[in-house]
Amino acid sequence: MRACVLTGVLLIMVFPGYSQGYKLDFKIEGLQDTTFLLGNFFGESTYVTDTAYANGNGEFTFEGNRMLPEGMYFLVLDKTRLFDFVIGRDQQFKMETNHPDYILNLKITGDEDNKLFLEDMLFNAARNEEAKPFVEVVRDSTASNSERDKARTQLEKVSAKVDSHVDQVINDHPGSVLAKIMKANRKLTVPEPPVLESGRPDSTWQYEYYKTHYWDDFDLADPTLLRLSQPVYRKKVEEYLDRLVVPNADSITKAIDRMVDKAKKDQESYKYLVWTVTIKYQNPEIMGLDKVFVHLYDQYFASGEMDFWANAQLKKNLQERADQLRTSLVGMTAPNLIMQNANLQPRALHDMKNKYTIIYFYDPDCGHCKKETPKLKKFYEESGYDIGVYTVSADTSLAKMKDYIRDMDIANWVNVNGPRTYTVSYQKQYDALTTPTIYVLDRRKKIIAKKLPADRLEEFLTQYERVEARKNDQN
Repeated sequence: MRACVLTGVLLIMVFPGYSQGYKLDFKIEGLQDTTFLLGNFFGESTYVTDTAYANGNGEFTFEGNRMLPEGMYFLVLDKTRLFDFVIGRDQQFKMETNHPDYILNLKITGDEDNKLFLEDMLFNAARNEEAKPFVEVVRDSTASNSERDKARTQLEKVSAKVDSHVDQVINDHPGSVLAKIMKANRKLTVPEPPVLESGRPDSTWQYEYYKTHYWDDFDLADPTLLRLSQPVYRKKVEEYLDRLVVPNADSITKAIDRMVDKAKKDQESYKYLVWTVTIKYQNPEIMGLDKVFVHLYDQYFASGEMDFWANAQLKKNLQERADQLRTSLVGMTAPNLIMQNANLQPRALHDMKNKYTIIYFYDPDCGHCKKETPKLKKFYEESGYDIGVYTVSADTSLAKMKDYIRDMDIANWVNVNGPRTYTVSYQKQYDALTTPTIYVLDRRKKIIAKKLPADRLEEFLTQYERVEARKNDQN
């Protein structure tokens, strides 16, 4: 089997104590008088767990007085990953093989988990070989439709063999590491939907079924699932939040809290899940979901829940970000800004009387701003909406601000200098650390959108007014 190049940073990892240790004996003919590393996967990264030196016969041992956490591990030689194996309940075993065909020559003594894992690798390799000629036909543009149909039929038979093999392993060896891996990766089979009285299939039934049974084969509190060759845990969580939960902050917050309650049975899983979603919503792609990050900080970090691993500096960084976001979330009243204009006169945001107010944070030297400002100007001039623009320059220089106003021809906007403020710094009240940044406020100065690009403002306001009109009709 061809070796794979090891990626990721290698770090020494310390694991929590257990009642007995591990002793992993290896013998690899053809590789002697050299140092091997025992690596493990964790989330998106790889780590070094132990080191051992091979003697002149290629024999070496990894040994420790604490048991290793269950999951997938691998051997490393000169930063090259030689082959993967698993660590399960049996942690006193021996593996013998030859260089370079490690898997084909592998012999295992004293560990049923790795015997099962090896059998699975060989089974999958055989199925891949069996499927190869049919895959070639399906991809062959010169093949006839009949030939392709026959090849697809044969591929379905191969796939059925794999599914049957997976079911058998899960049923016969439910506590094995391999069974956990297979269940975590097994695709959920969704039955056909029931037929309604109208004679049509229920259009929402399959979605609800998929959502209800999504976690059937995945234990959020099993730390084994954190140590797989692919970040299955993170992908599973993100798919659920992105595809099966309504994309609004309240729905996502409730879904996360339910998942965390399940993961909390295991401290390591608890930590990983909370940190994964915290990172995900620190700078969310969907507008308004930064509220999720604020909730996560308050619920799990400010409360002390994560104190078993989160140090003071990390908590301070998260607090600064949460406090910056919490005052300018969508749905909140925008904090008032009072700053000096080019004539050193105070101009207040809340004095704007338009139906909609756009706050535009920019920097005169910012290249992106020089491209965005003309787009915003075009929208302002061509839109049919009653709009005012409160333009905040991030640079201390009044000269630069005046030049920008002249060059961009935006003198009819309310132009102010951010650092020359009568209120708290805008950077502590608004999520505008980067420029350009746009906020949209309604007549009452409630934030209805943030961080929209200028060329989407027309579309947003059209949709917003349509939704508001529908609400009014319903009331």
